[in-house]
Amino acid sequence: MLPSSRSTDRSVLWADDSGSASLEFITAGLVLLVPLVYLVLAMSSIQAGSLAVEGAARQASRVFVQSGDIATAQSSAIRAVEFALTDHGIDPDSASIVVACAPDPSNCLTRRGFVTVTVELSAPLPLVPPVLVGDFPVAVPLSASSTQQVSRFWGGG
Repeated sequence: MLPSSRSTDRSVLWADDSGSASLEFITAGLVLLVPLVYLVLAMSSIQAGSLAVEGAARQASRVFVQSGDIATAQSSAIRAVEFALTDHGIDPDSASIVVACAPDPSNCLTRRGFVTVTVELSAPLPLVPPVLVGDFPVAVPLSASSTQQVSRFWGGG
């Protein structure tokens, strides 16, 4: 072979792309697909937590205003929150419940009074180990409030 034909063969070999398309597809696919899948998992976890706190607050305020006395109302509201969070696969112990009453904060069950139930929790991000602690968030705080009015015909004790 002549030296000039040898350099031509090398340039042809370097320019040949046969078989590299699959390698490029796998590399680009992993680089783009892994973050996209994690984003979908994270958003679904946050959405599930958001639906859980919203449903829990709404149901807790409903059962609170329909109860006969304050003790029954509080236990019914706690049960409603526990049920709603468990239904969405969230540990009820991770949530906090706050009940506020207006116009009389000392007596929630007054006719035409308003009861506001607020439920707060932190939705953990998926695939984050619990031992990971730092200056970055590993959970998203979620909060929902619901206000219901006590019936003007309420006649509880």
